[in-house]
Amino acid sequence: MTILAEINTLLSDMSIQVETGKLSDKALDEYVVLVPISDNFSFFCDDMPKYETSEVRLSIFTKGNYIKFKNKIVKGLLDKKFTITDKRYVEYENDTGYHHYNIDVAKYYEMEEV
Repeated sequence: MTILAEINTLLSDMSIQVETGKLSDKALDEYVVLVPISDNFSFFCDDMPKYETSEVRLSIFTKGNYIKFKNKIVKGLLDKKFTITDKRYVEYENDTGYHHYNIDVAKYYEMEEV
């Protein structure tokens, strides 16, 4: 499983519209865009890494109460053992009427044999 697949499943199970990279469908009043940040080998002590750290930014958009929407997503992420590395309000977009809030997450995955 990958971090993008896990987050997609989590948000879909919460009935939240989600896309990776950019929104391709018509936007609902609430949606999330996933943006991969990094994949790196943080934990290894010999010449071959065994774990990979993957990081993703969730850019959340809502025309409603952004705090309630953000808290719902944060709870779901923490319940699924994601590490939240940053949360921040970006802006209120006057032209679209959306609040924009970012949540950065990381998760560690054991390397698969190739």
